[in-house]
Amino acid sequence: MVRAGLTTERVVMAAADLADEVGFENVTLSALARRFGVKDASLYSHVRNLNDLRTRVALLAGGEMIDRIAAAVAGRAGKDALAAFADAYREYALERPGRYAATQIRIDQTLVIDQTLVAEFPAFRRTAEITYGMLRAYGLDEPDLTDAVRLLRSTFHGYCALEATGAFCAPRDVRTSWNRTVEALHGLLEHWPRSVGTLTARGKQDE
Repeated sequence: MVRAGLTTERVVMAAADLADEVGFENVTLSALARRFGVKDASLYSHVRNLNDLRTRVALLAGGEMIDRIAAAVAGRAGKDALAAFADAYREYALERPGRYAATQIRIDQTLVIDQTLVAEFPAFRRTAEITYGMLRAYGLDEPDLTDAVRLLRSTFHGYCALEATGAFCAPRDVRTSWNRTVEALHGLLEHWPRSVGTLTARGKQDE
């Protein structure tokens, strides 16, 4: 039976749900059309193509994820903020695997150049503000901030990806290892080796 009342929002949300069920890489317009009981052509009134659909799912998921992280870190600083950030990240990645996978794709800028998607999904800006804000509490400046962001992202993503596939086979509790990982990151951030450029810039400012 054909379902009436399709909107872009409904189509994208359904695609996100489908991604969690079957994997983001398996989301297609045909699979989504079958979910609604319509022909593929019916979806083109709401998304331009598969790349557009996946971009919208990525932006939706990014917004959901940063909302969860923002709520977790609110009013916290230092180690408490880092732990809250990390836990919210991990929970989203494990609870919403398809959506999380979508957040890892490289966004095709040609799809957002008209600013429509950017206006509707300001997740990129909020993610940067919250992440960099948390790290500035450790006294980091550029280029160390960018290096620290890359360290956190690669560590969190790598851990979650391995955990999701059941790759941790040792008897050690996975959550305990996660907590220890966050503690180690906190210690590193507190004693971050300042780059030469940062030290030079600070030295000039202090003169």
